[in-house]
Amino acid sequence: MSTSPATPRGKTAFTPATPATSRVAAANNVHSSPHYATTRRHSLYGVEDRVVIDPGSRIWKVGFSGEGRPRDVFYAGGVNGTPMWKLRRAADPVERAEEDKLLEVRLQACLRSVFHDSLLADPKARKVILVEHPLLPLYIKEIITRTLFENQVPSVSFASSHLLSLFAVGRITGMVIDCGQLESVALPIFAARPLFPQIQMTPIAGARLTSHLHALLLMFATYLPPPTSLSAAVSVPAANRSSRVPQEVLTDAVIEEIKTRCCFVGDVLGAVKDGRRETPMEDESYEMDIPPSDNSLTGSDFSHAGLSHQDSDYSVVSVPRTHAEDPQGEDHLQALATMYKRYSTATDIQMRVVPPPAQQVGTGRGTLIIPGWIRERAAELLFEGGDVDESSLAETILNALLKVPRDLRKTMAASILVTGGTAMLPGFIPRLHAEILRSTAPPLTPSGQQAQARPGKPSPPPYDKYGPLRPLVPYFAILNNPSPPTPTSERAGANAGKAPAFSPATISWVGGSLAGSLKTGGVEVAREKWDDDDPNRNTDDSMDVSADYHSQSPRSILPDWTRTPLPSGAPPANVHAAASAQAAA
Repeated sequence: MSTSPATPRGKTAFTPATPATSRVAAANNVHSSPHYATTRRHSLYGVEDRVVIDPGSRIWKVGFSGEGRPRDVFYAGGVNGTPMWKLRRAADPVERAEEDKLLEVRLQACLRSVFHDSLLADPKARKVILVEHPLLPLYIKEIITRTLFENQVPSVSFASSHLLSLFAVGRITGMVIDCGQLESVALPIFAARPLFPQIQMTPIAGARLTSHLHALLLMFATYLPPPTSLSAAVSVPAANRSSRVPQEVLTDAVIEEIKTRCCFVGDVLGAVKDGRRETPMEDESYEMDIPPSDNSLTGSDFSHAGLSHQDSDYSVVSVPRTHAEDPQGEDHLQALATMYKRYSTATDIQMRVVPPPAQQVGTGRGTLIIPGWIRERAAELLFEGGDVDESSLAETILNALLKVPRDLRKTMAASILVTGGTAMLPGFIPRLHAEILRSTAPPLTPSGQQAQARPGKPSPPPYDKYGPLRPLVPYFAILNNPSPPTPTSERAGANAGKAPAFSPATISWVGGSLAGSLKTGGVEVAREKWDDDDPNRNTDDSMDVSADYHSQSPRSILPDWTRTPLPSGAPPANVHAAASAQAAA
């Protein structure tokens, strides 16, 4: 009966397992990073999931790295949609210093809201990835960085928004155009290196579209005030109550609601039912609708007609705009309405709006009737080019391709990526592809009157700016095109519409989230390096602007592509002169 004593195993019944968190079935409930369902990884500064901030002039997108969408998207300037900054600064140094100080106060409040309201995170334990625009002014970047470091952020990484957008779709080479609020920027990227010398910009963007939509609604929309009594709502016909839209009705919130929920982009002007497309210039009656052009009023002035409360701060090179009181501006808007109605098939819609304070509001809200042609053709402003300083979106892409080396043009043309909030309009991306093809079409032959102006001499060939890009027509493809056309080449068929279905407005933030989770960000500036760069920094937060503002120069450690060295090329002329002098001596 001798048995060997067995080793007691008191812990055999225990199986260690990570406790699973209970997930709520709500669709809007945002959880932790999907890679770490129970807890987040910890590092020296706290947690490794970084804070990704995509600061725009109007809308900010914030969240944590490793997640597929932002935690919060909000208006930086408040519910009224006021932009945080503009393209134009004050000329007077004192006024400029005051504007910068007010901008710093707004940015401080906005960044404080990001950490304490949107993300509920401790800034001391979070590294930050800043998704920066290529043309973001250096003083704004310096204010944001200084504010973050004053809140004890460990480090700030700067990454190009265009490059991050390409990362989000799994590419490292392509032509990225960002249609934002103040400007639209096209930047070619090759092998994850942005080609900044080939960057192209146009001020035709979301702000210009908002101004144009406001002018069209103010002149052509119909407003039905609320009836004075319940009996008047039945007895008085709507036609007797209709009037022009008051200025107080078209607030910034109403215009934004109409632009985002009611407007869309129609087909190319001149498209007929049988599928054949013709340009408006080929229509014989087209020129009868447009009054003679005036040098003092360009095509871009249409968008600023009818605005008495808004300045033309969206274009640095623009001249003062024409208001609705000017009959010349009304004539041009009327000509646009005649042309847009001919090529529009959308229906009118009604929208309930708050009546002006001068009207009675006891019986309900007023009704704003939005014409269907405004909904469909208001975005035509984005595709109307011809101006040297304000080219269309298609011309901006083609101008960037002209500056790209020839051996890269085919690759860039087949990998076009469209981002930005303005690109969220339904039908925007397919229309942009059609405009690119139309812009590269051969120009029209000279008319008979121009040929008779030079008797006995051959007529000069028409100006063909985009002739070198015409062989690329079969290869043009937009990566995030939701409805790509029939491909005409193997490369276009392999790229068109193959990008993941991220929204164009958040695709740059998604790229920043991907870069943060893979620990592959841009230029990282640590707080210690920032403090060592200027140890005698001024920490006074007073509103006194009488001090010398120029003493606060931007930090040299901040990345700035304008200070990058030029590529090596031919030596300057003075080098040859010095070499000749030495040889002669």
